[in-house]
Amino acid sequence: MLPAATAHAASRTVQGGRLDWGVKSSFQSYVTGPIAKGSYSLTGGAATVGSSRFRFPSATGTYDGGTGAFTASFAGGVHFVGHRESNGTYQLDLTLSRPTVRISGSAGTLYLDVTSKAKGTGTVTTSSQVPFASLALGGIDMRGAGTAVVLDNVPATLTTQGAGSFAGYYTAGTALDPVSLAADVEPAGTPTPAPSNSPTRKATSKADSDDSDDSDGSIEDGAVNWGVRRTFREYVTGDIARGRWTLTGGAEDGGALFRFPKGEGAYRNGALTASFAGAVRFTGDHGLDLRLSAVRATVEDGTGTLYADVDSDAFTGDKVPLVTFTAGDFTAKKGLAQVTEAPAKLTARGARAFAGMYRAGTAMDPVSLAVALNADAALPALPDLGSAADETETPSPTPTAASARPVASDTTASDGDGTPVLPVALTAGVLSAAAALFAVAVRRRRTRPAAGPAPTDED
Repeated sequence: MLPAATAHAASRTVQGGRLDWGVKSSFQSYVTGPIAKGSYSLTGGAATVGSSRFRFPSATGTYDGGTGAFTASFAGGVHFVGHRESNGTYQLDLTLSRPTVRISGSAGTLYLDVTSKAKGTGTVTTSSQVPFASLALGGIDMRGAGTAVVLDNVPATLTTQGAGSFAGYYTAGTALDPVSLAADVEPAGTPTPAPSNSPTRKATSKADSDDSDDSDGSIEDGAVNWGVRRTFREYVTGDIARGRWTLTGGAEDGGALFRFPKGEGAYRNGALTASFAGAVRFTGDHGLDLRLSAVRATVEDGTGTLYADVDSDAFTGDKVPLVTFTAGDFTAKKGLAQVTEAPAKLTARGARAFAGMYRAGTAMDPVSLAVALNADAALPALPDLGSAADETETPSPTPTAASARPVASDTTASDGDGTPVLPVALTAGVLSAAAALFAVAVRRRRTRPAAGPAPTDED
């Protein structure tokens, strides 16, 4: 902590960083367990980190080093569903998104956009920036003059408003999972920049004035964002494979996805053929070694295909069609043709590339694709994890500037009973049986070549 005399009172811009939070680990276990038989999905660049936390990227906000006042909003969301009914809907349906942390003095609050379905009535309610959880800062002095704010394992408690928007699954005062965050702060004295979406290229007035651009010819630039498959990434870095991934050739890590940049190719009347730079390699125990490179994409008649060169012990091939995705209307607007988070399915050859871990037709991570048709068009920004972003195998935040390190207590909030107020609760017997079945599945999969034990199609 710097002396108060050196602290700068003026608010400074927060730009870049991430928030890690598991909501409530016992709730996650319930949703994905044998009773609710549900799942969760991530949107807006949110990712998983470690065994039970979600990572929300792209911090924006302000920090006053003189008073310690701090506000940071993060992108992304998580959607929980469970207890599927015969008509295909779910009794449990909850979306938490756009977390915002506000700290003033010794008080901190976590706000969320919440869409939830009430138990019993099924009434769906959507609320913006609900004061969801109180944050116990433990006497931390938030004042400082450095270039990063880091908070580790801040205890969080459900508020009365949060309990209401949580559809009655927990009562006010329930301990939630602790919150960790790391946010970049502009240096003191730096002029505050105009609001920006941090595009690869800044759009000019010419691009802004064009309603559409379907001109035939070569593209100026492009990028593909694809995370392969969330549960595959979790398997790679988890307790079984104990592995990692490495990016080369210009590929970038956006937390929940990999970006393959420097698109080259041709766009014509909504049809695209393009290639991209970069490669990703997954390695780990049980012979896991899979490299995807020379990524290519085609779009024709509203359908897209993503290709890559594949290199593993079990399968090697060039220009392997990995997934197909729905491109919809791929008409260019303002010099940019794009599709965002398009659902993707594994092809038959893609299944071979993953050594039979998944069947053809399995849902993979969605594909985002953008190509610029002129030098003025701006590619969408990659999720911003901040300068203190972790390595993939390291779940906890690591600060970049010790002089601006307000760090919360490492004491994790007590989980209490940990059981949501739902129709049925998980029992120790059910959990033990599930663990035993998983162990059997792991032993069986260890006879497979190359990647060994792996997540199933349903994960």
